[in-house]
Amino acid sequence: MTGRGKDQDVVEVILKDHRTMEELFRRMRSVEADRAAAREKFAALLIAHGEAEEAEVYGALKRFRGVDNEEVEHGAEEHAEGNEALLKLLQVDDVGSDDWDERLEELVKAVSHHLDEEERTILNGARENVPDERRAELGAAFLREREKQLAADCGSVENVRRLVEGG
Repeated sequence: MTGRGKDQDVVEVILKDHRTMEELFRRMRSVEADRAAAREKFAALLIAHGEAEEAEVYGALKRFRGVDNEEVEHGAEEHAEGNEALLKLLQVDDVGSDDWDERLEELVKAVSHHLDEEERTILNGARENVPDERRAELGAAFLREREKQLAADCGSVENVRRLVEGG
């Protein structure tokens, strides 16, 4: 895949978000960083990313041989776990507190586990078994849904609570 197509490859787009999440984890752990701003960016990205994967990517990938359907369903379950951990962190007022550190580590653990598993199973399966053109279509759909979520303030504590409570 060359040029524009590579920019939209769903696997590459998702991996780029994963690396951004890891960078935001570093900022949320750093006493020198604006932890509250990093949390706000992380919350928006995590929710937009997960909602876009579930709306535009996971269902489509299930149709391909070589992509493990159980792993795709497990990925959605892990999104819910990550969202719960995120809600707990969003409810901490003091970014310098022990409560912040504990809840941040719970979030890092839940999300890092998901990123690692998704990259090893779902994304490798997609890279090997889904044609370039289809990956580019899925990447474009993922990005559209992700932008729609971001524009709707998807990382707000109210929206995350609604998602966690299944509303």
